[in-house]
Amino acid sequence: MTIDFNKNKDNLVPAIIQDAVTKNVLMLGYMNEEAYKKTVDTKLVTFYSRSKNRLWTKGEESGNTLDLVDIQVDCDNDTLLVQVHPNGPTCHTGTDTCWKEDNETTFGFLTHLENTIRQRKAEGKPDESYVASLFEKGINKIAQKVGEEAVEVVIEAKDDNDDLFLNESADLLFHYLILLQQKGFQLKDVEDILKFRIKK
Repeated sequence: MTIDFNKNKDNLVPAIIQDAVTKNVLMLGYMNEEAYKKTVDTKLVTFYSRSKNRLWTKGEESGNTLDLVDIQVDCDNDTLLVQVHPNGPTCHTGTDTCWKEDNETTFGFLTHLENTIRQRKAEGKPDESYVASLFEKGINKIAQKVGEEAVEVVIEAKDDNDDLFLNESADLLFHYLILLQQKGFQLKDVEDILKFRIKK
């Protein structure tokens, strides 16, 4: 990997710190060649501190270190993307990120869909919302719908119509998200179980 430390007058390159699991951006720091080499050697993310005018390993005082997972350089060879496992809050203010955001997993559109389902449940207008009507009918009806959609997915999986298979898969996932919320859970809870299994 070629990094152009000489591109800027101070011989520093920006280092974007990203959680390797959640993919959230945690902070931005700067590395010179020595900081980069120390990061690679120790597997602990080390920056060049412009205010302290020296190398600075993240967490050397707080204990909230950043364990190195991977480093990539951009197309211009002058910016680093550093993937890490954070040990505690990243920001010196005590927040997970330097943008005061929680470092939680999100699932893109599926998280948006979960939030929409939660909103429909809270609004409780079964005459206007299919989702609200399912919640009003209770756990048995919701579980029944998941079972029906699962059977449809199996049936379509045995045929050659990919469009029908994908549509039934979407129906199954949609109703499963409703079932999760009826039980008081969300996708993050399922993810936690899978992550625990991988560690075994």
